[in-house]
Amino acid sequence: MCAARRALREAARGSGLVYCVNKVKGIRMPLSDDHNSDSDSSRLSESTASSSDSEYSRQSFNSDSSSKPSSPALHLLCVEHQQQLYPWGSSCALLPFRKSASPPKVITFDELMAATRNLSNWTLAHEIAVNANFCIKHEDYPQNSFAGTVKQIVHKAFWDHLESELNEDPPEYKHAIKLFEEIKEILLSFLTPGANRIHNQICEVLDTDLIRQQAEHNAVDIPGLANYVINTMGKLCAPIRDNDIKQLKATDNIVELLRQIFRVLDLMKVDMANYTIKSLRPYLWHNLVDYERTKFQEILEETPSALNLTTEWIKESIEDELSSISDESSSPGADGSSKPIISPTLVLNNGYLKLLQWDYCKTIPETLITDEVRLQELREKLNQLKVIACVSLITNNMVGAAIVDMPDFPDQLKRISLPLLEGMNKKNFDLKEALNAIGIQICSIVNKSLSERGLPTLTEEMQSNLMGQIAHIVEKNNPVSSLIDKRIQLFMRSLLALPSFQKCMPAMPGGLSVIQTEIEFLGSQYASIVNFNKKVYGPFYANILRKLLFPEAAMEKTEAETSSN
Repeated sequence: MCAARRALREAARGSGLVYCVNKVKGIRMPLSDDHNSDSDSSRLSESTASSSDSEYSRQSFNSDSSSKPSSPALHLLCVEHQQQLYPWGSSCALLPFRKSASPPKVITFDELMAATRNLSNWTLAHEIAVNANFCIKHEDYPQNSFAGTVKQIVHKAFWDHLESELNEDPPEYKHAIKLFEEIKEILLSFLTPGANRIHNQICEVLDTDLIRQQAEHNAVDIPGLANYVINTMGKLCAPIRDNDIKQLKATDNIVELLRQIFRVLDLMKVDMANYTIKSLRPYLWHNLVDYERTKFQEILEETPSALNLTTEWIKESIEDELSSISDESSSPGADGSSKPIISPTLVLNNGYLKLLQWDYCKTIPETLITDEVRLQELREKLNQLKVIACVSLITNNMVGAAIVDMPDFPDQLKRISLPLLEGMNKKNFDLKEALNAIGIQICSIVNKSLSERGLPTLTEEMQSNLMGQIAHIVEKNNPVSSLIDKRIQLFMRSLLALPSFQKCMPAMPGGLSVIQTEIEFLGSQYASIVNFNKKVYGPFYANILRKLLFPEAAMEKTEAETSSN
């Protein structure tokens, strides 16, 4: 019965944590004896190590090799098994163990857990360092969901049982004391190592042995203890929790008060985890290149196939470059007898450019998994800007005289187009319908401007032709769309060719002036991702390029290493 009640209590206070991208709000530092905060990230990490809800998000930094005994070999024969074992999503789950023509690899449970830890550490550290808005958010089950309903029933059962115990004559304090013991542990987990005075005070006031003795003589002051807990929480919490503390002080019912205390403590755990993340970020960023390279090397040693997709990605880029050279050599006057020379840098840059048109239903190369979401967002935004540039070029060519005195037309075009193109990369998005709506809006804006200036409006035929040309952008081989796409690729290629330390932008190709500000901003983000990726994975790319471009030299090097061993 006690075990059942204990499980019931744990389930009643359970809550979920999910990762999100929100701005971390200001968080008050934990108190020390002199009420000053200590910003040292390692000390804060130690002080929060016992916080149960945030422990999972931190254990990837603190975990060592598995201490579990060797287990029977696991045969990874299907994707379902991998998805169950990897909590990071299907793309990451498939990274270490991919299907191939070779027989399935047999690995031990310890090896599997080691690969999982390395993958989790690698992904999480990268996200914390490069994403300034990365934080942990307190997430609860939807109220009308099955899980939410079960949680609500279990919570009600536990708190009703506690209320019935406290209303007995004499009251039964066993479970209430247990709750105060857990509250004490949580409060202590918020303190820095040097906060001895408040640490001793918490231990003294919430001394569970003393509280049990008082309960035996029916002399325990539950409201007094709760009031002390609330005051201590007010000293330790972030400023954003001040209103929650005020609400706690205004609660009279002791059972509801205890329930709300645990709710606010859960929020404080999330605040503390986010502060830890914020403190770790500068340290991670300073050491991120070496850390990611080391972690990926560990993954590669455990699963040699972890570069298969990256190798295919680079191989396709080489084939595209060879095809381009072949087309040039077949042109009149070209010397077709010389052996083509391919630049490894050019091959790699071409591979990065392909990511801007990547079909993200396919798995991305392993070395780019940590930036997959950012690259996908860049692709989506570039596609929107491409449509806007196409519409602008068509409008200028067809009714340029009508908009020559409309200096704010580019801004108006972006203002009406961006909302209509939101979500254009989704499968169920109707781009043709969105383009028709944009065409109607443009005709309306132009006619309104012409009317205000006392000029004749566009004829029905001109409006129909303009809307038809805009609607044709959706066609696969549309010349305007192809032209704008080539110019965007040219700009991005020029951007990647610049030295990483050079801050200036390359010249903007013609036809892109309407989106110049936006594309330069996206270009800087794109170049930042690419340059950092080169720093981390440059040695891995160099080995792959050496084997693919210079197979003879790679073979000689392998033979020399074998003979020396």
